[in-house]
Amino acid sequence: MLMKKIKVIVLRTAGTNCDNETAFAFKLAGAEPDLVHINEVTASRKKLADYHILAIPGGFTYGDDVASGKILANELRFKLEEELQRFINSGKLVIGICNGFQVLVKSGLLPNLSGDFQSIESTLTLNDSAKFESRWVYLKPGGASDCKPSACIWTHGMNKLIHLPVAHGEGKFVPRDRHVLQTLKARRLIVFHYTDELGKPASYPANPNGSCGHIAGICDPTGRVFGLMPHPERHVSWLQHPRWTRSPRQKSGDGLQIFINGVKYAKKQL
Repeated sequence: MLMKKIKVIVLRTAGTNCDNETAFAFKLAGAEPDLVHINEVTASRKKLADYHILAIPGGFTYGDDVASGKILANELRFKLEEELQRFINSGKLVIGICNGFQVLVKSGLLPNLSGDFQSIESTLTLNDSAKFESRWVYLKPGGASDCKPSACIWTHGMNKLIHLPVAHGEGKFVPRDRHVLQTLKARRLIVFHYTDELGKPASYPANPNGSCGHIAGICDPTGRVFGLMPHPERHVSWLQHPRWTRSPRQKSGDGLQIFINGVKYAKKQL
């Protein structure tokens, strides 16, 4: 009996620069990635319905000239609104990494507490340092300070501190208001927090951008739409870690499990 192949559309456009790495990570996780320019989707030459997972990778789409991710977010919102809603409502998965996370929050797909795919309930804005931050950070998984699991299917079973790189100038997560932040906490939609090497909340540089509540990643109420600023696709092999020569050999990098979880879920549920 042939195993079902999970098809991933890795959406790219002008300025995307992490598409190949993201596709490679999904390939390692056992999926079949397809690099697709957004113009192919808006022209109906490619259809979201033909895929199980939508991945929006990192980069600087359209030069981030208006604001990071905003132009691509508007393309999704005004050109692919119905198609995207059908995709998500059918139980399929979405992941946005760095610029992709910015796209998801500025299009209304995250956190989507209202369920209308329209309300902009949070944003990602200029780092407190007012400069581009490129460094490795520690991330604590969990939906709250007690580190109980979040609702996110992408991080299922991940309960240990992980180490991933960040590379962004506008990564500060800011909820629209106190109610949004409280809802994210109450519904366990906060997927990752920035911490120090001991797993304790810490200020800059452990929190590289000044994010509210040290938030590094969130998901929507279904747990299937996930966005994060750090780059899991840049740590899928232990050889990618800056201390790999001084550390015990690992089977994989910390980021690979995120992609494996997404692919496993899709194989089982879709």
